[in-house]
Amino acid sequence: MPFWDVFASTCRVHAHRTAIVDGDRRLTFGEWAALSESVATTLAERGVRIGDAVAFQLPNWWETCVLFTAIARLGAIANPLLPMLRERELPFMLQQSGARHLFIPHLYRGTDYTELHARVRSLGTEVESISVIRERADEPFARPNAPGTPPPESRRSPDDLLLLMYTSGTTAEPKGVLHSNATLLAEVESLRRAHGLVSGDKTLMPSPLTHISGVLHGIMSPAVLGTTAVLMDRWSAAEATMLIERERVTYMVGAPIFLRDLVAARGDGGWTRSLRLFSCGGAAVSASQIRAARDALGCVAKRVYGSTEFPTITTTGPGDAETRAIETEGAPIVPNEIRIAGAAGEPLPVGATGEIQARGPECFVGYADPSLNADAFTADGWFRTGDAGEIDRAGYLIVTGRIKEIIIRKGEKISIREIEDLLLTHPRVRAVCVVGVPDDVVGEMVCAAVEPAPESNLSQADIIEHLSANGVAKQKWPERITFRGDLPRTESGKVHRAAVVGMFESARVT
Repeated sequence: MPFWDVFASTCRVHAHRTAIVDGDRRLTFGEWAALSESVATTLAERGVRIGDAVAFQLPNWWETCVLFTAIARLGAIANPLLPMLRERELPFMLQQSGARHLFIPHLYRGTDYTELHARVRSLGTEVESISVIRERADEPFARPNAPGTPPPESRRSPDDLLLLMYTSGTTAEPKGVLHSNATLLAEVESLRRAHGLVSGDKTLMPSPLTHISGVLHGIMSPAVLGTTAVLMDRWSAAEATMLIERERVTYMVGAPIFLRDLVAARGDGGWTRSLRLFSCGGAAVSASQIRAARDALGCVAKRVYGSTEFPTITTTGPGDAETRAIETEGAPIVPNEIRIAGAAGEPLPVGATGEIQARGPECFVGYADPSLNADAFTADGWFRTGDAGEIDRAGYLIVTGRIKEIIIRKGEKISIREIEDLLLTHPRVRAVCVVGVPDDVVGEMVCAAVEPAPESNLSQADIIEHLSANGVAKQKWPERITFRGDLPRTESGKVHRAAVVGMFESARVT
């Protein structure tokens, strides 16, 4: 069945149970379904039809969950946009998606999104209407029983597209990842089996609902499995421990920074022990972090491997030895498959390091720009992850690095090429090399080595001002910048990236 039909069935079975907790607002499954029908009616009145993209740049609010299911009700395509995105990224995304309707907050975390999108529209998009959430009492989210003709039942198919989500990678422009009803439902079923999820489970969701992890665990899993999502629109370890205590949260999925902060904030008392699982992915996770979490939180902490394109490829389960969950990314979740390939695409033997390739039912169906698909898939249908790794004799995956030039900071992918290309547009920058340096807090820091033009003065403030003027999200700004008269280079004259990494790592040690 398509996602909406599964969701409607879940809401009938669990009508009076709590589905979403957002501060003091608690939505039952029955209320979620009614609100979804109301918002779907409004969208239909605005002309949204099957296959149309509807964009939203919203925080972790209950309205985000309702909007997602309302879009699914019409057979349209949800196009979530991370709140951190600015003028640099938004025009491209909105133009490529063709979204004519956009939902935003007004003021959120110091940003006026109405002003932001006024600037974005001036740069050229097809957006016709912008709805500002929590600004008007008569908005569809506030009137679940509002008059109006319910939209007709659309001919939804499991193979219809449901999600268009943008991710950074090796290309300068973001890549639009396309998922169908079928791929996302296969992923939820995969999560159910891998994590042992049942309808009584409750998840704490600090990851953005506009990120793949947020969509899957904060929206899709409750909608399909009947779990409860406890939303956080801003991460605070102290608040997280309070919510885990109050709501009896049973599992979390997120980047290492959440796990690290939770361990640090746990303290010596008051822990309810309701938390049974923390599945950690999105960036490099050390064995020491997992061990510390298991000791401090008294729950199963484990590693998981996936991406926006292929959300959960490998992990460990209850039957796996503890060392597997600590020291590896786990084994493929059946029926997923993985293999290691060499530079020429040839399969490599056990223990050899090469590119990780995967295939399975939750793999995305392709990119919004179809010209990118040839590089993303092998001729025989395997997804090329761009990550390097090896498979041990027991079939468990160990990720050793990345082939693609991206930085993963707090679970978000940042294109090295995008930042380098932008910095090179500064008139006083002669050469630049952007690298990711491991960091216990954010996973990887964005670091830039800049070679100024001859006889020019250039400061860190100049670099930041240049990025800000180009509308680059702050999360992408280099956290450390060094200026060198001559950057290290290879014999061919290219900047020696490994040497630049060594520069920053040496400075960090000293």
